[in-house]
Amino acid sequence: MSLLTGLLYGALALYLGGWYLGKWSGNFSLLLFILSVTTMAYWLAEKFVFVPRRRAAAAALESQAALRADELAKRGITRVDSDVAEARRAALAQPWWLDWTAGLFPVIVAVFLLRSFLFEPFKIPSGSMIPTLLVGDLILVNKFHYGVRLPVINKKIIDNNDPQRGDVMVFRFPADPSIDFIKRVVGVPGDVVGFHNQMLSINGKQVPVERMPEPGFYDETVMRYFPEYREKLDGVAHRIIVNPKYQPFYGVADKIDFPYRDNCTYSADGVTCKVPDGHYFMLGDNRDNSQDSRFWGFVPDANIVGKAFFVWMNFGDLKRIGGFH
Repeated sequence: MSLLTGLLYGALALYLGGWYLGKWSGNFSLLLFILSVTTMAYWLAEKFVFVPRRRAAAAALESQAALRADELAKRGITRVDSDVAEARRAALAQPWWLDWTAGLFPVIVAVFLLRSFLFEPFKIPSGSMIPTLLVGDLILVNKFHYGVRLPVINKKIIDNNDPQRGDVMVFRFPADPSIDFIKRVVGVPGDVVGFHNQMLSINGKQVPVERMPEPGFYDETVMRYFPEYREKLDGVAHRIIVNPKYQPFYGVADKIDFPYRDNCTYSADGVTCKVPDGHYFMLGDNRDNSQDSRFWGFVPDANIVGKAFFVWMNFGDLKRIGGFH
């Protein structure tokens, strides 16, 4: 069993190492599930097999020591130099491979359940949500806000709230579900979302924006100031970056393909899309530096992970800790 446990830990180290180095994509939920099942098997074996065996071995040691003491007493020898207590402790001791498997079972299961049904931590890897979220922000995601989903397969079993315009949502990237994305919900099923000349409109009405005071937002990653605006989407006020000097070109529409592509109309100055049932239209708050629904389409309900709501740490700036809109 010690050899098997060593091989399992070796495989785990290889998997995590390749994941960290970018050799392959990882599914942390699946990994936690496998670890939970594996450590549970060890825990059950420890409880019902190994512990009784060790207790029986300790009892046999005590019985043999008692028999030996009786035999020696019959011969008039009353002093015995054997340390039965130490031998008993050694017999009852849990071996390392059970300590690192069965012993970790309650912790791994607790982490798996907490991460699957309550809150999941994420790290912001890119600047697409600047200025709301910065690179390096460690955030918490509410996993039950949009309904309870089975871990690993992500199937919803209990409904809760529907995503609303203005929510910051984590979801599995439709083109590669092994990758998690974070963007803001701007269009819900049935909405007609327009983004033209860097202005957002919903169902024909332009979303109000207010210019923030100069000099704007300073992006430390590129050491530049960018014009900053306050956008109000269904009562949710949040900051966005829009650079009037940067005019993205959407004339490559013939190269863009995704499910329900026919719901979108592209022109040189932007795009208009009608959001299909069970799908959502997402935008980054860094409007000129975000790969989002304008380029890869809609997010199906089945891909939703949860609602982002709190920055719990940023090691470069502790003032970042707190809630956000």
